[in-house]
Amino acid sequence: MGTAHNNANKGDFAKTVLMPGDPLRAKYLAEHYLENVREVNNVRGMLGYTGTYKGKEVSIMGSGMGMPSIGIYSYELFTQYDVENIIRIGSAGSINKDVHIREVVIAQGACTDSAWAHQYELPGVYSAISSFDLLEKTVHQAKEKNIHYHVGNILSSDIFYHADSTSTAAWSKMGVLAVEMETYALFSTAAYLGKKALTLLTISDSLVNDEPETTASEREKTFTDMMEIALEIA
Repeated sequence: MGTAHNNANKGDFAKTVLMPGDPLRAKYLAEHYLENVREVNNVRGMLGYTGTYKGKEVSIMGSGMGMPSIGIYSYELFTQYDVENIIRIGSAGSINKDVHIREVVIAQGACTDSAWAHQYELPGVYSAISSFDLLEKTVHQAKEKNIHYHVGNILSSDIFYHADSTSTAAWSKMGVLAVEMETYALFSTAAYLGKKALTLLTISDSLVNDEPETTASEREKTFTDMMEIALEIA
């Protein structure tokens, strides 16, 4: 079977897929947490794996950077591979002084500066929110594991190097916790297709606090609190 972006066969993916942005984080997770793991996709280096975690079948696949990329992969997983749940496990920049490096943010909803929702031809502005079922399970797991977490609104932006260096201040004033580049598209795609989605983020840097930024290697290998929560609810 396969698609232009995925050479997996029907049945190669579990009903729940964890999606880090970085395919090397997907590889690390699969090799360190899954049993009986097998590679199911490698098109364009966007690595995907399926195995078992505590007896449950789970898949892990990279999403790439930005809404167009996760939009393609999530749409194909939902429509071509019968996936029911996608849990994004990513990194984000804090835009709230109370949200610090390495802390976990559970995205209740996503704001955006993107025109992603124009395709749905809605007579207003669409609010992209998570699956409450997955959100509730995630909060429960975080409490069980005694992990410090935040739940709230995030910003999914199309722009990483923004010409306006003050652009996030207005979002911060509205209580938005962190900025990343994928969740609005994921939540919207899931809603449109009648599926479930959630985003778990680990703060990798802060735009408002003077804290040292994490390295690429640290983001790949040490954001274990978020990874373990996601695996438990998969």
